[in-house]
Amino acid sequence: MTVTATSTGEPEQLEPQVVPAPRGARRIRRLVPPAAAALAGVLLYVSFPPRTLWWLALPAFAVFGWTLRDRTWKAGLGLGLGYLFGLGFLLPLLVWTGVEVGSGPWLALVAVEAIYTALVGAGVALVSRLPAWPVWAAALWIAGEAARARVPFGGFPWGKIAFGQADGVFLPLAAVGGTPVLGFAVVLCGFGLYEIVRLAVDGRRTGGVLRRGAALTALLSVAVPVVGAVAARPLVSDQAENGTATVAVVQGNVPRSGLEFNAQRRAVLDYHARETERLAAKVKAGKAPRPDLVLWPENSSDIDPFSNADAAAVIEGAAKAIGVPISVGAVVERDGRLYNEQILWDPDKGPVDTYDKRQVQPFGEYLPLRSLLGAINKDWTSMVRQDFSRGHKPGVFTMADAKVGLVTCYEAAFDWTVRSTVTDGAQLISVPSNNATFDRSEMTYQQLAMSRVRAVEHSRTVTVPVTSGVSAIIMPDGKITQRTGMFVADSLVQKVPLRSSETLATRLGTLPELVLVLVAACGLGWAVASAARGRRGRGAQDVRADEREVTEPAR
Repeated sequence: MTVTATSTGEPEQLEPQVVPAPRGARRIRRLVPPAAAALAGVLLYVSFPPRTLWWLALPAFAVFGWTLRDRTWKAGLGLGLGYLFGLGFLLPLLVWTGVEVGSGPWLALVAVEAIYTALVGAGVALVSRLPAWPVWAAALWIAGEAARARVPFGGFPWGKIAFGQADGVFLPLAAVGGTPVLGFAVVLCGFGLYEIVRLAVDGRRTGGVLRRGAALTALLSVAVPVVGAVAARPLVSDQAENGTATVAVVQGNVPRSGLEFNAQRRAVLDYHARETERLAAKVKAGKAPRPDLVLWPENSSDIDPFSNADAAAVIEGAAKAIGVPISVGAVVERDGRLYNEQILWDPDKGPVDTYDKRQVQPFGEYLPLRSLLGAINKDWTSMVRQDFSRGHKPGVFTMADAKVGLVTCYEAAFDWTVRSTVTDGAQLISVPSNNATFDRSEMTYQQLAMSRVRAVEHSRTVTVPVTSGVSAIIMPDGKITQRTGMFVADSLVQKVPLRSSETLATRLGTLPELVLVLVAACGLGWAVASAARGRRGRGAQDVRADEREVTEPAR
């Protein structure tokens, strides 16, 4: 403390001088927010399947909110807090994308996808000074997901917050507003949780004084999503509305090694035909119920049965053995174009209907920027020698007395593809997939969780036939009733409910997402306008201060 003499000779005590923190301590403090943002992203990843720690998403967003609260948008974007959060989340989540092709495409994908979280982080930093900021911030996150699901190359929705909530208390909200509302509820609750903690800490510093409006908003940010999820539970039902159907899901497995390309394709087809014939023998022996329909996975016949009589004979033999229609996943060439196709194969009439995959996978089923990539590295273009073409119509097969909607593998990540089958009359949904390329990675479990969310979103039974596993049967309430192991030959047979009513989410379609994007835009506009007014106000104060210095007489 410094002591000086006053004009009366009395000593005057001045305020204690602030001693600056050591340079090392300041550096450590500067590193805390970036480290916290990255670790919060990792925490969000841990909340995703195959783990059932869905609730970790809440503290993940609480910590993310803390790193961005009251910072400038430059800190949110320029310092990369949002980008670091995205890297912490997406790097481990998407590691499966490099299983077959190496780390280059995986790292490139994550680097691009994390740009969206960086932009969201910048927006959250801007709106964090507004009243009710958790609402604006959560809407911004959903707006970022909406953009990521559409651009570039048709979008990549993998990692939507909703897809990590298949085991969570918020899941019923999927039936209210689909993945946008479910994700919004989780993010809002996480940001609201941080706001409660922040206000409690501020209250202790100020002797227990709290701003009522801010405290109420924080409490509502946590309470409303939870209460809404509880209130939405009656919307989730697995009761049959149009009778039942006994479905059989066939997983034929794949050969692991030792075969050249064409032999491998033929082996996969033979494996699925053999497992179907084995099921037929069980039915005949009374060891398994007789199915009304059989569902094979994507790529169960990579040999085109329309141009290869031998492949057609194998499928026909399996269909006649089981005696019911089979949905076969095939690679078909038509008019010089390749299609990832589902074929409805009747045991008496043969192929009677087809569905061509509409949302084909970039860099997996077609190669964007082919000439540019080829100029950089010719080996890259060899990964996809010929592009797959897109289908244009929803696939709904009439199999026995059931209408089965087809959503092929990657399509399950997209809201519009699943919804279109339901609005086109699907009473149950099948998601035929081929995950063998990704070995035993978490990809299979992440995709299975998507199907569970879709079951609740549209109140439909969802079957998941996969070449190598995990195949499953999912009830309309999102519960898995049967599942296979990985890399085994197996079949699942079960009587499932057929439903035709539409949930609120099905009827509303993209409207909830559009509303949340508009909320995000309004929050950003308000934040930008407030910041501009603040700068003008500070500028005016500085001008008035300068004028007073000039006009006031010197003392």
